Amino acid sequence: MLFAKAKTDFLEYLEIEQNRSQKTIRNYDHYLTRLLDFAGDIKVSEIDPELVRKWRLWLNRLGTNVSDELQKNTQNYHLIALRSFLKYCAKRDIPALTADKIELSKTVRKQVTFLNPEELVQLFAQPDINTLAGLRDRAILELLFSSGLRVSELIGLNREHINLKRREFMVRGKGQKDRPIFISPEAAEWLQHYVDKRTDNASPLFIRLGGRKSADSTGDFSRLTARSVQRMVARYALMAGITKHVSPHTMRHSFATDLLMNGADLRSVQAMLGHSNIATTQIYTHVTDPHLKAVHNKFHHSPPES
Repeated sequence: MLFAKAKTDFLEYLEIEQNRSQKTIRNYDHYLTRLLDFAGDIKVSEIDPELVRKWRLWLNRLGTNVSDELQKNTQNYHLIALRSFLKYCAKRDIPALTADKIELSKTVRKQVTFLNPEELVQLFAQPDINTLAGLRDRAILELLFSSGLRVSELIGLNREHINLKRREFMVRGKGQKDRPIFISPEAAEWLQHYVDKRTDNASPLFIRLGGRKSADSTGDFSRLTARSVQRMVARYALMAGITKHVSPHTMRHSFATDLLMNGADLRSVQAMLGHSNIATTQIYTHVTDPHLKAVHNKFHHSPPES
C-alpha cells in the first residue's frame, strides 16, 4: 500500500474508531505529511530504519520562522505520529516497520515555572473590574489558578457546564477523558460577578468583547480563543511587574505546585490535572516536596566546632 493512501486511512481511523480530537488529527496529518514531503509517496513497506534515520536528520535541520532548527520535542512529535501510524499498520496487517524500532530523541526537561503567592496577588489585581472585560479577565485568572484547567478546556466551557453553588463540574480533556473540576469560593464568586454582569444570551462562558470577531474552529463567533487568553495573561503579568514568562499553563503549574506544597498527594494531583501517566505529574516534585526541608533541618547537623 502507498503511504499517502495509508495515511488517509489512518487519520480516518483516529477520527472514527479512536474518537481522537480534530486538533490531534490535524497535528498527526501535519507530522506525517512531513514524511511524505521528504520521501515521496513510497510504499509503506519501504519505510525502514535507514529512511527514518535520514528523515530525522532532515527534520533536525528543518528551520522554522523563529529558529534555524526544529526543537527536539517537536521532532519527537513527528516520531510519535509515525509510531502511532505503524501500530495502526500492524493492526491492519499492512507490511510495515515495527513501531518499537522508532526511538525518541532525548530532550532536556523544561524547568517548571510557577507563580508564588505574592505574584498571584499582583496578577489578580491588574484587571479593571469596573468593566465587563475586566470582570471576565479576573474570573479567568481565578479559575485557571483554582482549577488547573488547560486553556483549551477553559475556552470550551459553556455557561451550563459550571455549577457555582456546588463549585464543581466535569470537563473533557485530552484523549476525550472526563475528570471532575473543583473551584475555590473566590473563583466561584468572581465567576458569579462576571455572569451576572452579562446581558447577552451567548452560550460560551467566556466571550469576546469588542474588536473584530472571527469564527473559531467550531464556527462560533462569540467564544474567546486560546490565543486571546494567552495574550491576556501575558499582558497582565507584564503590568504586574512579573519578569518571568507567564502563560495559562503557568497558572496550571501554579495550581499543581500549590497543592503539593500544602501536602496533597501526587496521585490526587495527577487526577485533578488529568494526567494519564504519573510520570508527567512528577515534574513538580523536585520543587514542591513539603517534607524535604523539615527532614534536612531535623537530621542534618553541622560538625561541632573544634
